[in-house]
Amino acid sequence: MKRTLGIGLAVVLLAGVVTAIVLGRGDGAAGLRTVRGVIGSEKLAFFADQRVKDVFARHGLVVEVDPAGSRQIATATDLEPYDFAFPSSAPAAEKIQRDRKAARTYAPFSSPMVVATFDPIVDLLAKAGVVKAGPGYRTFDVQAYLAIAATGTRWDQLPGNSFYPARKNLLVTTTDPRDSNSAAMYLAITSFVANGGVVSSPDAEAKVLPAVSRLFLEQGYTQSSTEGPFEDYLSAGMGKTPLVLAYEAQFVDRVVRGDSTVRPDMELLYPAPTVLSKHTLVPLREAGDRVGQLLQTDAELGRLAAAFGFRTADPKHFDDVVREKRLTVPRTIVDVVEPPAHETLERMLEAIAKQY
Repeated sequence: MKRTLGIGLAVVLLAGVVTAIVLGRGDGAAGLRTVRGVIGSEKLAFFADQRVKDVFARHGLVVEVDPAGSRQIATATDLEPYDFAFPSSAPAAEKIQRDRKAARTYAPFSSPMVVATFDPIVDLLAKAGVVKAGPGYRTFDVQAYLAIAATGTRWDQLPGNSFYPARKNLLVTTTDPRDSNSAAMYLAITSFVANGGVVSSPDAEAKVLPAVSRLFLEQGYTQSSTEGPFEDYLSAGMGKTPLVLAYEAQFVDRVVRGDSTVRPDMELLYPAPTVLSKHTLVPLREAGDRVGQLLQTDAELGRLAAAFGFRTADPKHFDDVVREKRLTVPRTIVDVVEPPAHETLERMLEAIAKQY
């Protein structure tokens, strides 16, 4: 009898161990639910941060993410394994929501596109009419820039330029339009100005493509990720990248982290007009919807997103970071335009890609 009880108890204990192992494999940690998402690569450091993981864990979640380009998420990624998709642009999210018939989306944070440069370049472009004073910050006049770029003007041909006599065209350094979301955002800005409004028809596309294509093609080699040219800006300086398109969040994140590569002569210019890279989460299942809710409403996640340089749904979080680090960035950016619809943007990008 005692032997039978002992065997029975052993079976129960073994079953308990097996159950614990299965639960551990399925949820990543006991009592926590694993949620999988595919995200724009700009947010990878945020989701990898232990403080962010701890907040999700307090809500019973383990959030696992795979990075991908926003255009890739919308057009080429198999979304079946994922509970949510989180691209870095509203047009990409719009396509995913429509294709997947998602009931709602969440836009918990955003980042305006900026031109990162240096004080001497700012002074030079101010004389050329491209840089202008704004309300507490300086703007990059896209219309004036397009006029200079259209003539193929080199830096050493600018009147009175004795400081930066580079024999290359005056162009903003971007990423490759065939791969990168930031290049697509740059196309949204420049096509809006070239067209006098959002491009929304084949005729408008044909009208603007000759002017905007050369802004990419005449750069020569371009990198596929925004981190590439931004790292060149930080490390190689104005000799290689006097003007680089970036996300404001990239610069703010480096300042918050106390990165020594950010120097006092570095400055952000805000394109007039600019667009917001609106990080938009599309829930694909109920678990993904919970992640979107938390990112939108949880104050601690909002503070952490701001610490990574993102402007949050509650502006107080970003304002607190800016105040603490004494950053000279605008509290509110007024001259913001919407990008074209996803299909229009894709057609223009494909037309430019064919010219490479």
